[in-house]
Parts: sequence; structure tokens; C-alpha cells
Amino acid sequence: MATLPQRFAPEQCQAVAREVLAAHRDRPGALLPVLHDIQDRLGAVPPELLPMIAEDLSLSRAEVHGVVSFYHDFRATPPGRQVLKLCQAEACRSMGVKALTAELEEKLGLALGETHEDGSLSFEPVYCLGNCACAPNAMLNGEVHGRVDAEELLALLAEQEALA
Repeated sequence: MATLPQRFAPEQCQAVAREVLAAHRDRPGALLPVLHDIQDRLGAVPPELLPMIAEDLSLSRAEVHGVVSFYHDFRATPPGRQVLKLCQAEACRSMGVKALTAELEEKLGLALGETHEDGSLSFEPVYCLGNCACAPNAMLNGEVHGRVDAEELLALLAEQEALA
């Protein structure tokens, strides 16, 4: 998987983490709000911050890592400028998303779960967008699209890139 350069220097990431931790540390169950706040500010939860978060919240590194790795929306590196999520759940599988995934991987030059090295696009799996009656489904930059095919998704990507 290609990794993107971090948008922020390590010192900036640590400063953001210290600020977030100070704002949340006295809250019961502060871990999830801390992780969400860090990701909102940095675009990701850099792995090098996990020991700092664990120590500040009196948790083990394993507990923090377990939460970050369990929830699919937390990421270690910032996403691409565009994010295409393709549903891989049962309804979409029954409507051909496996073949659609392979076709998009070929046309995008990107495997599911990867981000282009230039940071232009992240192609991610998602497991149910709540639009099963219109399978297969995709989410492009937060907007759900149903009954999609490769040509439609490529056209949407091009349209979004032109607007950027």
C-alpha cells in the first residue's frame, strides 16, 4: 500500500495531540473523542502518537491500538483529495461488486484499500452504506451513489476532480 507523506511534521502532530488530550482527558471514556478530534485536525491518527495517547489516558498501548485498528474509519495516513468507497457487503456482492472492484482496480491502477502516491485518490472498501436496494453502491467524497458501474464512477471522479 502506498503511503502518503504526512501533512504535518511530527512536532506539529505532537502539539495537536497534546492540545486534544488536554481538552478531553478529564472526560470519562475520552479515548474515542480524542482519536476523532486528532483525526479531524490531522486527517489521520499517526501511529507514533498512540504511545502518547495511551500514557496520557492511563491506557495500555495495546488498548489504544486495538480501538484504532478495530474502527475502520480511523486511518494512519491522511486520505487522498478524493475518497471513493465501494461497498463490499452481501447485497452489493450479489449484484456484482466483486467484478466491479476488479474493473476499477485495473482502470484506476489502484488496489482496494490504497491511495495514489500523488494523493489524488483513496479507494477504500466499506461494508454497507444502507442503500442495499440500489446495489452495488459507492460513496464518493461523502455522497452515496446507487446502482453504479465503472464508467459512471470514473465519470463522477473526473467531474469532481474538475471542480476541485
